[in-house]
Amino acid sequence: MVLHIDVDRLVRRLDELGELGAVEGPNGERGCARLALTDDDRAGRDLVVTWMRDLGLVVEIDEIGNVFATRPGTDPGLAPVMTGSHIDTVRTGGRFDGNLGVLAGLEAIETLITAGVETRRGLTVAFFTDEEGARFPPDMLGSLVYVGGMPIEAALDVCAVDDGARLGDELARIGYAGPRPVPGDRFPHAFVELHIEQGPILEDEGITIGVVEGVQGISWTELTLTGRSAHAGTTPMRLRRDALLAAARITDGVRRIADDLGGDQVATVGRLEPHPNLVNVVAQSVTMTVDLRNTSESVLRDAEARFATLVDEVADAERVTVERRTLARFEPVEFDAGMVDRVEAAARALGHSTRRMPSGAGHDAQMLARVCPTAMIFTPSIDGLSHNIAEDTHPSDIAAGADTLLHVLLDCAQME
Repeated sequence: MVLHIDVDRLVRRLDELGELGAVEGPNGERGCARLALTDDDRAGRDLVVTWMRDLGLVVEIDEIGNVFATRPGTDPGLAPVMTGSHIDTVRTGGRFDGNLGVLAGLEAIETLITAGVETRRGLTVAFFTDEEGARFPPDMLGSLVYVGGMPIEAALDVCAVDDGARLGDELARIGYAGPRPVPGDRFPHAFVELHIEQGPILEDEGITIGVVEGVQGISWTELTLTGRSAHAGTTPMRLRRDALLAAARITDGVRRIADDLGGDQVATVGRLEPHPNLVNVVAQSVTMTVDLRNTSESVLRDAEARFATLVDEVADAERVTVERRTLARFEPVEFDAGMVDRVEAAARALGHSTRRMPSGAGHDAQMLARVCPTAMIFTPSIDGLSHNIAEDTHPSDIAAGADTLLHVLLDCAQME
């Protein structure tokens, strides 16, 4: 008999978790704004931990607030197989990004418990702190600290972009500053993450399962442009030092960099904050962010060099000063070939169509790939939407992705 997860139970949990920090769209869509280490995040954590403990799992919390729940295997001397993702969202997020990977992992373990199936290796489902980086940069912060890529002291001192709160203080405030040390000293035997695609390719091609071969590199930069505030009616154009005009020229130039490089290069100006932001005043300053991504490290470096030149040229032409701050920088990641093959084989054995593809978004899996064999499973996103209140995935695709995850985990957990 082939095991299958209970999709109705999984969807109910997704809906229940989605109500914590719920936001409604203009057409009645139900999304989620559960930023890392807020009160809503604490409520979400408490709910998921309750479900973990209800299944009799051993729950541990580390110093950066990552949560691990383990069903022991029959051989306690073997490292467990891990799955999971995150439960924090962006401010205009949906109910599936991250949450699906955590709750599908929990569902896979519950399916095995219900069926009485034991595994040689233990199975761990985890959720990692601040994957989105929407409140505390960089993204994937919790998993980065877990694998030793960022010192815990530096992570705890990160300040929130919205209210300046210190991460360590917020972690303690919500009660999730745990005792398990980081970096981890008990890394998993393997890691596999289920996630919505967050893009349109699978739906467009009618494919059920995306077999993810790697994650593209990410470069985030914050610029602060400073000119001179002036009267909009009395200051001639030739005498202005307009920070907002400089920001506009940089925004246009960033798009041209992506167009010129072509291929997999993408570039985004996602945040633009002018000051004083008044109708009749030339902008004194602008803070803006630039997001560059590519599957090739060499091309990404080329994009970064072009971007640096662009900023210098615009600053000189518009007579503004520039302060730069790197928010995140991660090289492209290739997943373990054997794990990728296991995902593809499991999906096909279940009768699902597959497509090998890269991930355009960053994920905790790219951090875990530093310490163990890792792979990812994608399910289609309706209309390709994510980081959007209208984000959605069909229950049939949820079931297909969770079943694939179940069988990959079962296969890995029976290995010596």
